[in-house]
Amino acid sequence: MAHDGQDLTLTQDTVLPELLTLTKAAIAPVEKVYDTARTTLRDRLTDNGRISGALVEEHQTAAHGLAWLATYAEALRQMQNWAEKLVEEGKFGEVEKLIHQIAFGEYLWQIYGGIPMSQGEILRLQDIGLSQDDMRVLMTPEVMTLTQSGNTQAARTRLVTLMQERNADVTVGATGLDDELEMIREQFRRFAVDKVVPHAHEWHLKDELIPMEIIEELAEMGVFGLTIPEEYGGFGLSKASMCVVSEELSRGYIGVGSLGTRSEIAAELIIAGGTEEQKQKWLPALASAEKLPTAVFTEPNTGSDLGALRTRAVKDGNGDYKVTGNKTWITHAARTHVMTLLARTDPDTTDYKGLSMFLAEKTPGTDEAPFPTDGMTGGEIEVLGYRGMKEYELGFDDFHVKGENLLGGEEGKGFKQLMETFESARIQTAARAIGVAQSALDVSMQYAQDRKQFGKALINFPRVSGKLAMMAVEIMIARQLTYYSAFEKDEGHRCDIEAGMAKLLGARVAWAAADNGLQIHGGNGFALEYTISRILCDARILNIFEGAAEIQAQVIARRLLG
Repeated sequence: MAHDGQDLTLTQDTVLPELLTLTKAAIAPVEKVYDTARTTLRDRLTDNGRISGALVEEHQTAAHGLAWLATYAEALRQMQNWAEKLVEEGKFGEVEKLIHQIAFGEYLWQIYGGIPMSQGEILRLQDIGLSQDDMRVLMTPEVMTLTQSGNTQAARTRLVTLMQERNADVTVGATGLDDELEMIREQFRRFAVDKVVPHAHEWHLKDELIPMEIIEELAEMGVFGLTIPEEYGGFGLSKASMCVVSEELSRGYIGVGSLGTRSEIAAELIIAGGTEEQKQKWLPALASAEKLPTAVFTEPNTGSDLGALRTRAVKDGNGDYKVTGNKTWITHAARTHVMTLLARTDPDTTDYKGLSMFLAEKTPGTDEAPFPTDGMTGGEIEVLGYRGMKEYELGFDDFHVKGENLLGGEEGKGFKQLMETFESARIQTAARAIGVAQSALDVSMQYAQDRKQFGKALINFPRVSGKLAMMAVEIMIARQLTYYSAFEKDEGHRCDIEAGMAKLLGARVAWAAADNGLQIHGGNGFALEYTISRILCDARILNIFEGAAEIQAQVIARRLLG
């Protein structure tokens, strides 16, 4: 990119007002490009006055590209908000300045030159239908300055130098959260460092369930009732607090960070769709971890197509139900007490309209007898990572569910009830992704400092320090996008797009951090004894569960175009 006009420069000596003026001015051209892309694509995908599902599928790359472009635009807005807030609070130091300018420099270049939707899929604006004239909107002096001078080797090297001078046990850069949330972070970081990090790799290598002692300690700390209202035995805290807890526990080990997800999903279902009697019965038990839940939705051969579920729940003469069918990828299924079970109650339907949600009770299993409940069988699915709760296939044959455990007491509402949990689930998944990415940075930073090659530490090689710098920068970008979606949820605003964007970007950031972290480790990273090998395996699931990246982009695109 070349430009005529104002001569702007960005150096280490650039003062804060000038930097923030540059970055703020760079957002408007991005928004204009996005508006053009959306209008162009909407025209292409409209049939008879409505967005056509068939046309969206036919032009899937373009539609998903719009989702990624919108995600980048929102990410830059939230980084600008973060920077301005820190300046007001007097917390915008050199580390934050470097993160901010590198973030804008890199993401602006990617918007113009190509956004990586995955390693082999680079989305270019022309794929969405933009012409060279449309793209010239980005050729403003401010954008030119940031792309040319924002993400330089000198900036990355300086950032890593400052990172080395700081305590390795803290986040890189001020998060922008208030003191209460930072106190929560510190509490759970200490727990993870003391109780999780020393044992997580052994749990992974031995493919062991996370010890019950850990679950009991987390219960005492309030993890399972974090966002459950106080009148139902919880703490009534914010989704933002959930993000901080999930992030720090996942930084220790994603299995531990994901324990709370089970209770979060179950509680959301009951709060949004349950009867008062169901709330009184189940929420206090979930909050205290007296009852451990598992989510039983997915079936073999259906994957993300929940409307195609075939598991049947048939009413018997006593008002109870008999469930028959098969489920798969059920996390933490063996030792839990209750299943949020999605099944078809209307046999004449073939879509989501005939589905109902149940709070299906079961007996917790043991190692010797993992599924002792009548009418239910199960087998473990061996997996690469995310092992601490284990994955299972389940079979149901006239499995008994009490009629009183039909969620909300009404059939046919299951899919709608489940949809109401997706915002929180995806926000929490984004937070877990940040934690995994941070753990990759933690171990890779330490290894790069300790490992000597050709007479000096690895961290002194520019491409190694550059990888570490970009980990830190992208973690902050994903973090701000995730916090924003959580704040929107806490304000009662619809935030399915924001939550989806946070999850979409966070999962990619986690995988990139783990992959680059293993590269820094070289051959040792490929050895099972090194922690980064586990982090790589754990990071890979984030692009798949709670909505695969492709499904996530599809959902975002349909909402943006609708």
